[in-house]
This record gives sequence, C-alpha cells and structure tokens, in this order.
Amino acid sequence: MKPPAGVKRRPNHKLYIAALRKMTPEQRLMKAFELSEFSKQLFLHGLRKSFPEKSSAEITRTYLDRLEKCHNRNY
Repeated sequence: MKPPAGVKRRPNHKLYIAALRKMTPEQRLMKAFELSEFSKQLFLHGLRKSFPEKSSAEITRTYLDRLEKCHNRNY
C-alpha cells in the first residue's frame, strides 16, 4: 500500500522498533546519549564548514548561542 502524498516511506521502521524493544532501559539511555553527542558533533562540524574564517572560540560562542535559541523554554 502506498502512503499518502507527502508521507515518507519507512520500510525499516518495524525493525527499528523491534531492536529498541530488545534493548534494556540502560542500553536505550546509552543510545540516547550517543545520538545526542553525535548530533552535537555534527552541528559543530556544520558550523565550522559554514564559517571557516571564525576562530574556535567564535565557533563555540555561535554554537552556544544557537543551542540557547533552540532550548525548550517550557520548563
């Protein structure tokens, strides 16, 4: 069955859910930390590519400023 227009196919979604269910709570938490760290590193890499003229300190400041803008302020 074809998904409605604009909806992405996810052929491996059931496998992903099954893999998550097999993990212990500790393993899921460690995976969440790993993915979070990976996301931060990818974001920093993108900033360095976007602003090659900026120093490391300027990149760090930009990184922190942008993270602050994204922070959920509902708490």
